[in-house]
Amino acid sequence: MKTLLNLSILLAIFITSCTPKMTVSPMERYHLADIVMKSDRDPLSQKMNDHAYFSREGSRGGRGIGGGGCGCN
Repeated sequence: MKTLLNLSILLAIFITSCTPKMTVSPMERYHLADIVMKSDRDPLSQKMNDHAYFSREGSRGGRGIGGGGCGCN
């Protein structure tokens, strides 16, 4: 019985210590919501990066870019 009690206490401590207790302050939210933090803030730059990536990878499809590995469309 004592072993079961110790095991249950140990399990309760383990479960409560593994929960994420993370808060973001309003100032951090302001910085994280900044336009600089967005990866798709410039659509032309995003399309150029996609074109270069898919041309190098030799893949087709993905975000509307067609073509093969040769770089031609």
